[in-house]
Amino acid sequence: MKPIEDIFAKTKTKKEQLCPNPKIPIIIDTREKQSLIAANLIEQKANINFEKLEIGDYLIQDTIIERKSFPDFVGSMINKRLQDQLSNLKKYPKHFLIIEGFDYDYKKFNVHENAIRGMLLSIAIDFQVPIIFTEDEGDTAKFLILTARKYEKPIVKFSTRPTKTTKTLEEQKLFILEGFPGIGPTTAYALLKKFGSLKEVFKASKEELKEIERFEENKMNNFKEILDN
Repeated sequence: MKPIEDIFAKTKTKKEQLCPNPKIPIIIDTREKQSLIAANLIEQKANINFEKLEIGDYLIQDTIIERKSFPDFVGSMINKRLQDQLSNLKKYPKHFLIIEGFDYDYKKFNVHENAIRGMLLSIAIDFQVPIIFTEDEGDTAKFLILTARKYEKPIVKFSTRPTKTTKTLEEQKLFILEGFPGIGPTTAYALLKKFGSLKEVFKASKEELKEIERFEENKMNNFKEILDN
């Protein structure tokens, strides 16, 4: 006898699982249609579309992604195709390169191992393209889904200045002063030492501020302009 389905069950069966990226589609280049990555995305019920992409293999919102297996990475490095692809990636505001199945046994390939290391350094330093290393096609598909899901979350604003979790009162005062353009730790300390409090620092005239050693006039004028406006 067929078991009675529990309509109150909280967990969903595999067939009932929701799309992991319902709002932001993963655009897949038509040349990747037969790839195992596309198959993995379809299996996971991801929101995907196939389009012919002039640049990259995958497009998620304004992020373009070039994906290469490690042998393909080495091959495109040798025939100089990789450099053009990296330059094209930078036409998009956000971009990264996926290298899939990274192989540390460089001797398998007909190229000096330092050439591979040098190319990786060039990608990071010269082209300034982030690299993500994935294990296989399934792992690559998971990265693509997570990238799409990042766009579906509300943007969180982060402080532009690094901060400690706890600060003394004196550290908090210095931290506030160092937030002004041109005021470093030495100048912030000198200001507090002379005026005693933030209130007195902010009330100080230009003549009084001129007494602070190494507080250059252009930086002082900028400081006053921010306070006054």
